[in-house]
Amino acid sequence: MESLEYLMKGFLVAFQWHNLLFAFVGVLIGTAVGVLPGIGPMSGVALLIPVSASLTAGMGPEEAAASSIILLAGIYYGAMYGGSTTSILLNTPGESSSVVTALDGYQMARQGRAGNALAIAAIGSFVAGVVSLIGLVLLAQPLSEMALMFGPAEYFSLMVLGLCAVSGLAGRSMTKALIMTVFGLLLGTIGVDNVSGVARFTFDQPVLYQGLEFLTVAVGLFALGEVFNTVLEGGGENEKAGKVGKVTLSRQDLKQSAAPIARGSLLGFFIGTLPGAGATMASFFSYITEKKWSKQPERFGKGAIEGVAGPESANNAASGGAMIPLLTLGIPGSGTTAILMGALIMYNVQPGPLLFEEHPYVAWGLIASMFIGNVMLLVLNYPLVKVFARIIDTPPKYLIPLIIAISIFGVYAVQVNLFDLIVLVVCGLLGYILARHDYPLAPVVLGLVLGPMIEYNMRRALTASDGDFSIFVEKPISLFFLLAALLWLTVPWLMKARGKRVVINEEA
Repeated sequence: MESLEYLMKGFLVAFQWHNLLFAFVGVLIGTAVGVLPGIGPMSGVALLIPVSASLTAGMGPEEAAASSIILLAGIYYGAMYGGSTTSILLNTPGESSSVVTALDGYQMARQGRAGNALAIAAIGSFVAGVVSLIGLVLLAQPLSEMALMFGPAEYFSLMVLGLCAVSGLAGRSMTKALIMTVFGLLLGTIGVDNVSGVARFTFDQPVLYQGLEFLTVAVGLFALGEVFNTVLEGGGENEKAGKVGKVTLSRQDLKQSAAPIARGSLLGFFIGTLPGAGATMASFFSYITEKKWSKQPERFGKGAIEGVAGPESANNAASGGAMIPLLTLGIPGSGTTAILMGALIMYNVQPGPLLFEEHPYVAWGLIASMFIGNVMLLVLNYPLVKVFARIIDTPPKYLIPLIIAISIFGVYAVQVNLFDLIVLVVCGLLGYILARHDYPLAPVVLGLVLGPMIEYNMRRALTASDGDFSIFVEKPISLFFLLAALLWLTVPWLMKARGKRVVINEEA
């Protein structure tokens, strides 16, 4: 009850006219930032810190801190939603966690259901935002204590489970999915090793010391891969663009999406509370879960609305979950929350266990404003779904140059490096060739994301145990994740083998 009382006081802060304006501007800019590939929430928040500081210059310290962080947080969760728009319409992920949305969202758009995909993304994002904020209010303290129980061994095992779950992203062949996963892991080893400082697979090229930029690879494989497919297969002029279709969701759409939205919201929130896990992992896990739970898993990758509803909900719920370690422990769980932490410290507000006691005006004002911001996101974006969806009606001869321009601008804006554009084109050609031969692309992205994190946490754990690998089975949480990973791989194989035996016995 005490938390609810503080939340009501937070709403008094959030409903001040200038804070409402800051929240609105934040979600508006955040949506635009999410739509443009390459900028992403982290860059958007970092770019707007000086602007927020100048806008709050005449306020008192507490008021300035609250208004500034309301604006920056609006950009954060606005961008998490905005990335879905181009993923669905153009197969161009606006940011890393929107890669999974493109798998079914783009197929829905090609089938004339772009309006439905955008609408369920908006509704799922809103529900997930509300769920994560309720969790933030009620569960912040116990969940922050649980997150502290995760050491390097637990993170390693969790990410191994994520890699084993890649079977859920397989196309017709599990072997091809595993090949693509290993390929993604290999790409993740390029660059300077974080632990030893040794350059690996860089061929003495300084441009490779930071490794391959994740978004460059993702945009190349998905967006440019689709462009090459359209151009080289001769569909540019003759292929009729898919119609937008109705924006209103049918009862069947809502029935199919309700459970995935609920599961994605909860899964994304809990994964978001783990420092370093992030929205990308949450969206992948959500997609894999929905495919495993579905009675018709073959629909996924071909325009299943659950494949949009679940990951989009998980994506947005993770942004709320990430606020828990930031506000209660002073531990940023991602690059974006690290920048938000820096902004708070700039105003002499130290995130951590004493934040809610020493600066309740800032903490509860921020949480209340996130409720309001999520309503603003829905009100702002749902009426524009029909307008956004009209992009799919654009003839390919105009749409293809638009996709290329957005991709090049977004990738170049990340590091202002011509080498990234070369990687973009190479990945585009590679994406076209792999897709044509039925190699799934999502496992490459998952391997590239999880590879460096797996290696880093494994080496940290082994350093702590003096090279003793038993640390991974001695820790109960780590052992649980490893057993889950083993079951994930073996149970489908055993079920398949059992099915074959049954068929042989019937034939005999």
